[in-house]
Amino acid sequence: MASHSDTLVVFFGATAGENGGKLGSDEREIILLVWQIVDLHEKKVGKLHKCFVKPDTLELTDQCKEETGLTVDDIVKAEPLDKVLQQFQQSVSSEVKCLGRTTYTLCVDSPLVIRQALHPEASKKNLVLPECFFSFVDVRKEFHKCCPNAGPAQKLTLTSMLEYVGLPAVSEESIGVREVRNMVQLTLCILAEPHSNSKTEPVDSETVIRARGLPWQSSDQDIARFFKGLNIAKGGVALCLNAQGRRNGEALVRFINSEHRDLALERHKHHMGSRYIEVYKATGEEFLKIAGGTSNEVAQFLSKENQVIIRMRGLPFTATPQEVLAFLGPESPVTDGTEGLLFVKYPDGRPTGDAFVLFSCEEYAQNALKKHKQILGKRYIELFRSTAAEVQQVLNRYMSTPLISTLPPSPIVSTRDCVRLRGLPYTAGIEDILEFMGEHTVDIKPHGVHMVLNQQGRPSGDAFIQMKSPDKAFMVAQKCHKKTMKDRYVEVFQCSTEEMSIVLMGGTLNRSGLSPPPCKLPCKSKTPSSLSLETHSTKLSTHYTSAGHMKIGGSD
Repeated sequence: MASHSDTLVVFFGATAGENGGKLGSDEREIILLVWQIVDLHEKKVGKLHKCFVKPDTLELTDQCKEETGLTVDDIVKAEPLDKVLQQFQQSVSSEVKCLGRTTYTLCVDSPLVIRQALHPEASKKNLVLPECFFSFVDVRKEFHKCCPNAGPAQKLTLTSMLEYVGLPAVSEESIGVREVRNMVQLTLCILAEPHSNSKTEPVDSETVIRARGLPWQSSDQDIARFFKGLNIAKGGVALCLNAQGRRNGEALVRFINSEHRDLALERHKHHMGSRYIEVYKATGEEFLKIAGGTSNEVAQFLSKENQVIIRMRGLPFTATPQEVLAFLGPESPVTDGTEGLLFVKYPDGRPTGDAFVLFSCEEYAQNALKKHKQILGKRYIELFRSTAAEVQQVLNRYMSTPLISTLPPSPIVSTRDCVRLRGLPYTAGIEDILEFMGEHTVDIKPHGVHMVLNQQGRPSGDAFIQMKSPDKAFMVAQKCHKKTMKDRYVEVFQCSTEEMSIVLMGGTLNRSGLSPPPCKLPCKSKTPSSLSLETHSTKLSTHYTSAGHMKIGGSD
């Protein structure tokens, strides 16, 4: 069993709609979670836990009732998902500790319950999933490694796997209990018998989809959030542009393998806000045609780290770098002067009227955006936020031949030593935040308070606080979540500093899906089915506190 943890948590979930192979395809909410612990050292099994979950919509499809045997009466008095997840984490942590173990990993018979149900629902409800839901062991893949002659992994069932090794399947128990008991049997069998590993399974090259109907302002982070729970390849989001260089509501998305692409297709007509998104198969050739690549000049432009990218449109064809710098003014200095400007040109060198500009901080970018529709020469200039991916695509649209992609990889979420405050009164200042933080202010890093502004440069009601350690951030999220400030309750979520750094590359303010807090007991295992952590972003105006003494100040 490919896990470096001390214990496995065998896990099952069911929804109010489709289950089995179609689980999560209809966006129905989770109504049941069942789990049981297996001690990998002693080969012992813990207590079986079964929790009903109360969905926001108290309605079960006829198919759900038939397949699960559940009714609305079973779930009407249950706790909502966030409370059940808390019970799950507390129960597992306590039981693992009682066994004298320190780490655990989830074990499922299909990735659907985690990738297609839990992650999307948690994102929509703005719930913070425990870290253990970001990696798991797929029992079918593990069985296939042990018994490659049993058939393709995707066609294996719990019953067929048990029959293959000569064990009787449990069939009399209720939904969830039956599946967990069968998974536990199978897990113990795999642990007990030595088997030869199968060869690495080939990766299908068909990994691309086309998403249609996106809001025009959608960023690559918004698209990653829509496909939350699935792994998008680095640089794998290409926003499509129309003939005028504007986003047309479509994107091509490349996943790490065909399995994740196929799961993405199951989200056809799932919702992004109030809009449903169409998801279709696409080809690698289509992706390359849109995503293309960058020249050495563009690669050098994008290689500067932690920059805010602004796109300028409508420049006079005769505009010089010095004129653009003068237009932006001393209050919005461009990074490295003229080297922070990238003019978009046709292959013959003629200007297109577009340019991209780098700024070293949010304040300078905000000052530049205030020049939107001001006049340069005899033309008014449009300024708006952009991303590294859009730089590449706009350049490619004017190039006559495809180029090699050299976009830097997306940042990876790691240390969660930060918290996000959401729902702040728009009049709230640094003093109010420090008062709200109370005793935890001593644990704020120097220069660690970041107020978030909207596109118009006004307070958005959000802020990021950098803490001295992940443990300090976890405590703040636990103690301050939903405390009130000026008659408004404020939500506090643990997140990472990388979620702020991605902002400086042009992300958009989002309202959901922050990184999960760490388990109370560390989950250090690296399983074959690791979920990548998507990054999310906002716009920041940085304020600060000094170590030991809180200094109330303006922007850095």
